[in-house]
Amino acid sequence: MLLPRVIPCLLLHKGGLYKTVQFKNPRYVGDPINTVKIFNEKEVDEIMIVDIDATIEGREPRYEQIEDIVSEAFMPVSYGGGVKSTDQMRRLFSLGVEKVFVSSAAIENPDLISEGAALFGNQAIGVTLDVKKGRWGKKRIVVTHNAKKKANVDLLAMAQKAEQLGAGELTINDVDRDGTMTGYDLDLFRDVSSKVGIPLIALGGARDLEDIKRVIFEGGASAAAAGSLFVFTGVHRAVLITYPSQDELMKLLGV
Repeated sequence: MLLPRVIPCLLLHKGGLYKTVQFKNPRYVGDPINTVKIFNEKEVDEIMIVDIDATIEGREPRYEQIEDIVSEAFMPVSYGGGVKSTDQMRRLFSLGVEKVFVSSAAIENPDLISEGAALFGNQAIGVTLDVKKGRWGKKRIVVTHNAKKKANVDLLAMAQKAEQLGAGELTINDVDRDGTMTGYDLDLFRDVSSKVGIPLIALGGARDLEDIKRVIFEGGASAAAAGSLFVFTGVHRAVLITYPSQDELMKLLGV
């Protein structure tokens, strides 16, 4: 039996790795290459790299930096940030990226999902939806551009549309819990997982390994991604790059 995936999510900002809280106040946590080398030693199965500046700055991915990261990684690397064309996808794949996630572009130009899936295969194309609670904390809304813009789409309808258009995987990124380490919003992931058949990656709020267990077994996620959990330690959130051993994961997930 394969273990459910547990994925470190690393944010590129101003050339380094940073961690945000609710998509704000980015804090420097280290050099991308050194961090990847540590994750190599930890035998991480997969990492997710997200350039949080690319869409805001209206630019393409930083291909040279991505190439450097991928060349050091012993594990598959997925990438998101600023991807708006199949030509950009092709270039990223040529650098060794295994999976490309589109976010704002998936909403602005949904055909990009189907075009990418047709060219590179469903397994190579993912969609990320950034989600936060609306006014009065009721309906969840999809947002783009680092949560600065509200997307005029329904969350569940957009998740289903991404699947129908050929996305092989869906990441739901919970803006409200990003960096807070207060646990995943299990209701959010249950709602989405009940509407789609493709693998669902939960992101936003992981506090400990028990949270990862809960979002997979109670929240319906296929995989759990986290940032703060793998880069901070202790109540003062000192920077420490860490990851559970395979034995710890097997024990946690009951395999």
